[in-house]
Parts: sequence; structure tokens; C-alpha cells
Amino acid sequence: MKRILKKTGKFLLFTFIAVFISVNAFILLSGRFYLYKGIASTYLVGKTGPTIYDLDVFEYATLKAKGGTDWKKHPKLNSQWISEDLRNYMEDLETKAFLVFKGDTLLYEEYWDEHSDETRSNSFSMAKTVVSILVGIAIDEGKIESLDVSASKYIPEFRDDDRKKITIRNLLMMASGLDWTESGKNPLSDNAESYYGWDLRELVLSQKLISEPGKTFKYQSGNTQLLGYILEEATGMDLTKYAEEKIWSKIGAKNDAYWSLDDENGDEKAFCCIYATARDYAHLGSLLLNEGKVGNEQIIPKWYYDQMLVPNSMETPEGVPNTRYGLHVWTYFGKANPVYYYRGIKGQYIITIPKENLMIVRLGSKRKPNFEIPDHFKNDKEYIQQNSHEVGHALDLFQYIALGKMIKSQTEF
Repeated sequence: MKRILKKTGKFLLFTFIAVFISVNAFILLSGRFYLYKGIASTYLVGKTGPTIYDLDVFEYATLKAKGGTDWKKHPKLNSQWISEDLRNYMEDLETKAFLVFKGDTLLYEEYWDEHSDETRSNSFSMAKTVVSILVGIAIDEGKIESLDVSASKYIPEFRDDDRKKITIRNLLMMASGLDWTESGKNPLSDNAESYYGWDLRELVLSQKLISEPGKTFKYQSGNTQLLGYILEEATGMDLTKYAEEKIWSKIGAKNDAYWSLDDENGDEKAFCCIYATARDYAHLGSLLLNEGKVGNEQIIPKWYYDQMLVPNSMETPEGVPNTRYGLHVWTYFGKANPVYYYRGIKGQYIITIPKENLMIVRLGSKRKPNFEIPDHFKNDKEYIQQNSHEVGHALDLFQYIALGKMIKSQTEF
């Protein structure tokens, strides 16, 4: 037995050494040095990838709150009944926060595990919608010429090649035609390098045009990062400072928020990674709920608010019409009232249904896959016509909408 254990130990040691050498050789030969940061931040500390609690893994800038306001609390706060099946569903997806609002009144608030009303967690791609709002404000202020101006006006590196055809609208539509590789799992993707790397500018400016801008929806975080650089060039301000001045200090946020940087004194990760509390995320949601207003102050210009919620006509990878995405805002048009929402890769949602005065904030570490047309229905035109509006939306979204409506109806009873 001792001999077997000794041989097994030697085998495992040699295997570890071989893997270690192979990984290092690959990183050194490929130049993917960001993988060192990724491995050190994940596998070596017992994680399998990015988490909602990565704030201290990276440098960050601060969005200072100013004169925050408390949410009103309904007398029946948290008195609603939620079935055991729904609760198990939420827990299986590692839900950390679930809040439901009617207008400015909190109807339901629950946290799981170590998460609390003071915990800041990663927005992931919900930050994209914040960037879109800033673009609308910058256009309204005359700092960006228009939605249809060439991005090359603010990105000199695009002026001397075919990338000059890309407009700001194309970037907001997720239809730039660039070759960015979007993946939440592939460690060799542009997403992985943008998250763990330290030179975002070089990465996004190295993209090449591979298809006609404005024709096909292709979700790419690189588009948002380019918009971040456009905002900096147009406003002369860091993205964090512009967001603080135009949004965070005005929406009633109670707490400072943070925005991850690619390096010390580096660039904001415009495509992701704002850290805020669940209640403060709801203040961002109120902008979509209330036509861009906070009280009587118009934060999102009304003309831009109206445009950002309208999906642009273009092809999608699934071959169905685009009804899911406006100008960096997710849009769902089911049989009931329209839904507009912010979304992050791990199941971060700020869901708004303006016609019902309903808002839902869900934060967590997992989400379901997107709805797709089943293979056996791909030639069924009637089925596709009836269900195409659900394509591209994560399946758990529908559960959160249903639960939010149920909580609201119980409160009003």
C-alpha cells in the first residue's frame, strides 16, 4: 500500500509540474500575460472565474454619492408569501439580493448569505446601460455631435481605415462589425483579457472590421469600451467623474460606488464592473421607470430616453427580428406591458415595467441560459412568430418578472 501511495504521489507531482510548465510556456509564447492575473485571482484562491465580489482584485475609482434619499417602505414590507419552489429556484441560482418596488416604495427586500443592504457587488454588464445614458447626456450637452457621427471623430486610430464607417449608434446597437470575441467562459477570449488585463485601450483599438456596421446584432463588450473612450475624449473627463457628476450624485444614491480600472490610474472598464448596493442599483432603475427623471429633473434627455428603448431593425445570429436590444438597454415585449432592463452576466438585473410602475432588482452569482428556438421548431414559422420575442432573454428573467408582479399584487390586495 505504501508503495502504491508513493507511486501515486510521484505521478501527481510530475503531472502538476508538467501542467505548470505547459501553462507557463503557453502564456509566454502567446503573450497572454493577463492569464497570470486571472489564474491568481481565481483557481489559486478557490474560484472558477469572475465573481460578484471582485472589487479588491482590481484598482478602482470612486463615484461619490451626494445627498442620498431613502426608499419609502410599504407597511406590508416583506409580508408577501413566496412558494417553496420559487425560493428553491432563487437559491439554486445563488441569489444574493431580491428587491421589489412600486414606484418609490419598497415592497419586498431579501438578502442571502453574507450579502446585506450595505454590500456592494459587481454590476458586470449592467454598467453598459450607464454608459449609454452618459452618451445621451453628452450628445444633449453638445459634447458629442450626434448618434450618427463617425466614432473616428473621437477615436483617431479609426480615421485611416474602414473602421471610420462605424457610428456611435452602431456601437450602441451592438452592430459595429468588429471582430471582438465575446465569451464569459473562454479564458482566451477578448472578454477575459479585458477583465484581467491591464491595457484595455490597446486591446480594443486593435479590433478589425469584419462585417458591415449597422447590419447584424452581435453583443460585444468592446463596443462599450470604445464608447467609454469616446466619452472621455468628448467631455475631457474621466468616465467615473462624468458619471458621478451627471448621474450618481443626482439619482438619490446613498452610498459611494466604485468602478474597476484596468491598472493603477488606468481606464475604467466601461463594459462592466460598477460596484454598488442593491438599493442604489434601484436608483439607476428608476431612471428607466420614470422616463429619465429624478423628481422633476430630467437626467436622461427625453429624446434619448425614447430612442434608447426602441430596438433597431437588424439581423440577429438566431435569424429572428431584433426585439431584445435598444441602445445598450435590454427590451422585452411579451404579451403584457413592455419591460426594459439592465443585465449582467451572472444574473444581475434591474428590471423596470413603467406601465405597471414596477421595478425589480435581482443580484446573484448564476443565471439561466438564454431562450432559444428548439431545433424541432426551427422550421415552424408559426411557433417562431409566436416566440421570437423571447429569444436572447435569459430564462430566469421571466421568473423574476412573474415573482415581482405576484409580490406587487399581494401588497395591493
